[in-house]
Amino acid sequence: MDGLLRVLNDADVARLGGADVALALEDVREVVKLMRLGKAQMPAENAVDLATPLGKAYALPARVGGRFNAAGVKWTAHRPLRPDALPAALAVTLINDAQNGVPRGLLASGALTAARTAAVTAVALQHAAPQPVKRVLLLGSGIHAQAHLQMLRQLFPGLAQIGVWNRTPGKILPAADLTVETDLQQALAQPYDAVITCTSADQPILTETAVRPGRIVIQVGYHEVSFDAIRASDRVVVDAWGDFAERSAKSLFQMYRAGLFQPQEVAADLAALLLDGWRAAADDSVYFSSFGLNVFDIALAARVLQAAERDGVGQRQSLFTGALQ
Repeated sequence: MDGLLRVLNDADVARLGGADVALALEDVREVVKLMRLGKAQMPAENAVDLATPLGKAYALPARVGGRFNAAGVKWTAHRPLRPDALPAALAVTLINDAQNGVPRGLLASGALTAARTAAVTAVALQHAAPQPVKRVLLLGSGIHAQAHLQMLRQLFPGLAQIGVWNRTPGKILPAADLTVETDLQQALAQPYDAVITCTSADQPILTETAVRPGRIVIQVGYHEVSFDAIRASDRVVVDAWGDFAERSAKSLFQMYRAGLFQPQEVAADLAALLLDGWRAAADDSVYFSSFGLNVFDIALAARVLQAAERDGVGQRQSLFTGALQ
């Protein structure tokens, strides 16, 4: 430890495997075990309003032990209205050594967030789907939808069909392995085993008509699934339930705050899926709410930072007097 902070831009992070969903899946599986062992912590997030209309900035801290050995915070600015060409969400992650607290790195983390989110969806497809997944309908075309498409191609190469739908059809890039759906209701009537929502919709686009026996609906965005659809599902599964339920804009947590859903109605979380062997029945309809756990962000950032330290990637900055002595 020399007290120098390593700074990694988005190109550095991608080059070091930050967007690799298979690596992210390994990280997620290991972190869930560490959480069960009490070797990871994830306090509640904090948020402040930005001067930008409707904008907020979020601080999401976590600590994770094991091979990650990191304490850190992900700082994300959400900018629904913006005067520039930068993404609507701008995220950086600061990593400190968990043993001695020395700052180690600052990383651009948009790709990390997309990768860990897609990795959690992979867990849901592998362990929470009521039947082996053969046909998947993916809603959206942004960074999270693209990461999910990469995940499906990389981790589920045997899929018989990948359907894609977006509210603006022109944003979908056609490909030989994709079925472009133009009518959402007609698409939902097809025999898709899984429906994954990766849109920016702030009002539900899926109602109870999306729910059917043997299908899993996985919500990645904010408020894409109606309360009626959640209520119609036989099993409700989450990545985790925490203090974030009191303020998150996710459909399930809005439903909870409206007094229409109780935590004890959750059938399983990631720990139950990965460590306890929970499985849905073959004819169940399953709804999976993916909040997005910041402890995964810290783990992925720590793994990428370790690779940067090994390969000498990134700019190094001195923050403290005497750091070079």
